[in-house]
Amino acid sequence: MRNTLQSFMTKVYFTPMFKTYLTNNPKDLFLYSGMPQILGTLEITVGNNVRISGISTFCGRTAAKQTPQLVIGDNVDIGWQNSISVGTRVEIQNHVRLAGKVFLCGFPGHPLNAEQRRLGAPETDAQAKPIVLEEDVWVGTGATIMGGVSIGKGSIVGAGAVVTQSVPPYCVVAGNPAKVVKSLEAYQ
Repeated sequence: MRNTLQSFMTKVYFTPMFKTYLTNNPKDLFLYSGMPQILGTLEITVGNNVRISGISTFCGRTAAKQTPQLVIGDNVDIGWQNSISVGTRVEIQNHVRLAGKVFLCGFPGHPLNAEQRRLGAPETDAQAKPIVLEEDVWVGTGATIMGGVSIGKGSIVGAGAVVTQSVPPYCVVAGNPAKVVKSLEAYQ
């Protein structure tokens, strides 16, 4: 009974409500466990055949001069309790998988200057950076990807990794800070 009610609520309430936040009308959008929380100003585009956990948060930088953009490609899966903070633009290309508790951090939410933080000032424009997850990327549970980073096509980010620099295509990165631990070229 509970699953039937959840399915009904997803189809008649959560999905139509979420689509009002989108710039397009994707086919086969599946929200599980409700609707993602959307904070701040954010332009969201979602591809077809996308699955998003309702226990996720999409946050747009409120101090931005231009509206931050979240672009999600086709056949993407965004798992449980993900947090996507968009400073300028976050692009999640086709066939990307995000496990649970992934944090895409496009802006820090506070300035580096201690006095400015004390005053409650927002971060500077220079601190807001784009993030790109190229096609076929898989991000493990609890990983953090910082602004200014691009994850190359077909790469895997290990669970709990903190990615502070861009990652080449077809490799595995792990650790804090994340480093390449294996090439996947032979498997392609």
